[in-house]
Amino acid sequence: MVDLDFRIEDVKVEKYSAAPLLLFALHVVNKTPDLPILNVMLNCQIRIQPARRRYDGDEHDRLSDLFGQPSRWGETMRSFLWTHASVSIPAVDSERTVDLPAPCSYDFNIAATKYFHGLQQGDVPLNFLFSGSIFYRDSEGRLQIEQVAWSKECAYRLPLGVWRAMMEHYYPQSMWLCLHRDAFEDLDRYRRRQGLPTFERALQALLEANAAEAT
Repeated sequence: MVDLDFRIEDVKVEKYSAAPLLLFALHVVNKTPDLPILNVMLNCQIRIQPARRRYDGDEHDRLSDLFGQPSRWGETMRSFLWTHASVSIPAVDSERTVDLPAPCSYDFNIAATKYFHGLQQGDVPLNFLFSGSIFYRDSEGRLQIEQVAWSKECAYRLPLGVWRAMMEHYYPQSMWLCLHRDAFEDLDRYRRRQGLPTFERALQALLEANAAEAT
């Protein structure tokens, strides 16, 4: 049986994509080199492991929306899905490194985006869970197909600065906020009635008005 091992060696920002994309340097090792691998159709589930790092300062408050009060984090802080990735790996004799493209979202309705935004420094503990199909030739030269073992996984700590650099590249000096259609229509109506040029200015005006009422 074919036996592959996987590990993440590095990560970089793909600067020429239609949407935010990280490229993880995936190192593939063929532990059965006597069985030449023709191709691997690899799928990967990337999960965030929040309990595998420490949190300081304002991070406790910034992450309360996800995990509640810090006193409950031992119960509420669980692994959760970040994104899915897939790649077609060409022939592997003994080892090969390929780019694993991971699409990223800046939608603040998504838990992973809230988590990244809530961190101030350090890195993000990730777990890569692999699956897929391996195409190879057996000792008699016959084409064979085998599934990647479900036990295949690896850990990697993503530097927070890489994620921030990616979002700054795709959304310079901006944040991405999704609104319900009704809320958008109300905001747009307010903007027009107040003669405000942008939605950002409309939100600032509403916040300033609310602050004035509170005082």
